[in-house]
Amino acid sequence: MNIGSIFKIRSAWNKFTNTHPKFPQFISAVQRKGIKENTIIEIKITDPDGTELCSNIRVTASDLELFDELKDIRG
Repeated sequence: MNIGSIFKIRSAWNKFTNTHPKFPQFISAVQRKGIKENTIIEIKITDPDGTELCSNIRVTASDLELFDELKDIRG
């Protein structure tokens, strides 16, 4: 990834966090608490017309292994 792409992503992230300040706080709280096996992660999307899409997963041991691998990649 080149330096220009890094700055572009950083700028977009800063704009996102300014628009949605509670989201980084939420992510920080999740990181502090940690995700354990059998935790349920749910995602819900509501379109402007009110249509909802919702899904969830129950975290498994292999999911936790994947999360650890992703953390290692991130550094």
